[in-house]
Amino acid sequence: MKKIISVFLTLVLAGTFVFAQNNNQNRHGDWRERVRAEQVAFITNELDLSESEAQAFWPVYNDVQKQRREAFKATGEAYMNLQKGVDDKDVDKLLDKYLAAKKASEKVEADAVARYKKVLPVSKVAKLLMAEEKFRQNQIHRLGQGRGPGFPGQQPQTNAPSTK
Repeated sequence: MKKIISVFLTLVLAGTFVFAQNNNQNRHGDWRERVRAEQVAFITNELDLSESEAQAFWPVYNDVQKQRREAFKATGEAYMNLQKGVDDKDVDKLLDKYLAAKKASEKVEADAVARYKKVLPVSKVAKLLMAEEKFRQNQIHRLGQGRGPGFPGQQPQTNAPSTK
């Protein structure tokens, strides 16, 4: 029963991502949405959430993901501006902005764990962190093998990479 609920929630969340897309969205945006849907399915499978856990967890997780994207964007912009710095006065200010963006990104991660602990048992919070890293490594492996969801003719894969 728990698996059926997990699969149902996964499909609902994946459907939400798909319907939230703009019709004019380019292929790059489609690729991101497919990866997000795969990530939701992967995390759902790894955590084996109960219905009540899932209802409390997914809104928090989605908010944390939004904060992560914003922090990543701010860090990237600060880095790009730092590369463009011309004189020492500009570089000093830009360096401060970059370091502040990095600190803000680290704070998002620390706050995320605290927020997850409010809605999940600590053992599942640990599983979540491991699942996120495992998913990231799977994605890197797939891209290295030319099997990522952005490659024409390739089907998305959510299980662990094979060892050939």
